[in-house]
Amino acid sequence: MHELSLALEICRLTEEKLPVEELPRLLRVGVVVGDEANVEAGNLEFCLETLLGSPPFGRARPVLSRAPGSELSVNFFEVEDGG
Repeated sequence: MHELSLALEICRLTEEKLPVEELPRLLRVGVVVGDEANVEAGNLEFCLETLLGSPPFGRARPVLSRAPGSELSVNFFEVEDGG
């Protein structure tokens, strides 16, 4: 199940890109999954839901978008701004 490895890497990238104080305020992580990326989108989404629902994140949700081709990328982070 390589989707778990992909989900772990997406979480690692998220932790790398966001300041540590913003991680608990993370709401959504956007991921583009290509139709030919050899990724089971449902399994990846399940793994991400589990990991993003745990510390240091706590309540973030994955938002998967399908695309033609073999792309697999993180395309956005949505963080609660407190306002």
